[in-house]
Amino acid sequence: MARAFLLVLDSFGVGGAPDAEHYGDLGSNTLGHIAEFCAAGAADRAGLRSGPLKLPNMSALGLLEIATLASGTRPAGMPPPEHIFGLHGCANEVSKGKDTPSGHWEIAGTPVRFEWGYFPTEGDAFSPELVDAICEKGNLPGILGNCHASGTDIIARLGEEHIRTGKPICYTSSDSVFQIAAHEMHFGLERLIALCEIVRKILDPLNIGRVIARPFIGESAATFARTGNRRDFSVLPPEPTLLDRLVERDRKVLAIGKIGDIYAHQGVSRVIKANGNDALMEATLEAMDEALNGDLVFTNFVDFDMNYGHRRDVAGYAAALEAFDQRLPEIHRKMQPGDVTILTADHGCDPTWRGTDHTRERVPIMAFGPGFRERNIGIRSSYADIGESIAAHLSIPSGRHGRSFM
Repeated sequence: MARAFLLVLDSFGVGGAPDAEHYGDLGSNTLGHIAEFCAAGAADRAGLRSGPLKLPNMSALGLLEIATLASGTRPAGMPPPEHIFGLHGCANEVSKGKDTPSGHWEIAGTPVRFEWGYFPTEGDAFSPELVDAICEKGNLPGILGNCHASGTDIIARLGEEHIRTGKPICYTSSDSVFQIAAHEMHFGLERLIALCEIVRKILDPLNIGRVIARPFIGESAATFARTGNRRDFSVLPPEPTLLDRLVERDRKVLAIGKIGDIYAHQGVSRVIKANGNDALMEATLEAMDEALNGDLVFTNFVDFDMNYGHRRDVAGYAAALEAFDQRLPEIHRKMQPGDVTILTADHGCDPTWRGTDHTRERVPIMAFGPGFRERNIGIRSSYADIGESIAAHLSIPSGRHGRSFM
């Protein structure tokens, strides 16, 4: 039986991107800096974690060798494993952006060669004409925010005014994105989703990659919390992805977490929603039981990025990595002869870096399964090699952009 399980640790970069300086990210290294802070005791938190970063299972899959290959520096304080299993290497991103759709589409064999549209970083993010169009078509009294912001910060700052006025909170980031935060009860979740669909159509001519619904609950700045009902409204990939090619050949693609949204629900057999890394892992394990010969289970573990990278929470990121690592044997136990699991990332989000945005980094590739021997696959020229390796493993024709390392 040949099945594939593709697990994206959202934002788990390993530094060393050759074009990092162009993005203002020269020296960023998500894994390296987390390990450095842990080794120095700076990422300790009472009751959460302590000491050097402990990732024994990913280290046994070649993570330390990957880090050295990618950035020239071995992660501080992490002991070497006794043995290394499976294929290990890293990949450069050739897509123009360092955002979630660009990274995921390239992983699935379709790099983004065009330039996304972005909003200004100075002054109002959204023009008066755009705001007027959104308010008119969305039947809104106005909007709040209209700036670059961290989602949790802007909800804490403007959430009470949003409840009082009924104006949604609209903001952006360095990504090609328009985000709308609104209260699930006072504004209404269905109304928020409908508003995002309206804004998606308005923004299509501007080539904005995503419109994201950011629902939250609570009654004050101290109690506001985002919920798991986030929805991403993405543009379509520029050409068929690995997912499309699989579905065209009657293979199932089980999309877990936000994978369905990222690919605009193209090439997806079934969407499985879950909130939080543990729930996403449980959903992945259940999908492994469902997957048949030739199928792909594709999961995005969003907490690394959303809860810790963007919030610059080093201790939280470290603890989340350690918790994920502890559960990897559960994946291994579910695998059957002929299966492959690939761990990778879509970009970096160094929690020690300035600002709150993604960082341009190489990403790790760890591929393992019954019968896989240890092999260093080097620095791959594109994330697309990951998708083409899965295509080769599942015996479907190759795409145009990558080269299999299987």
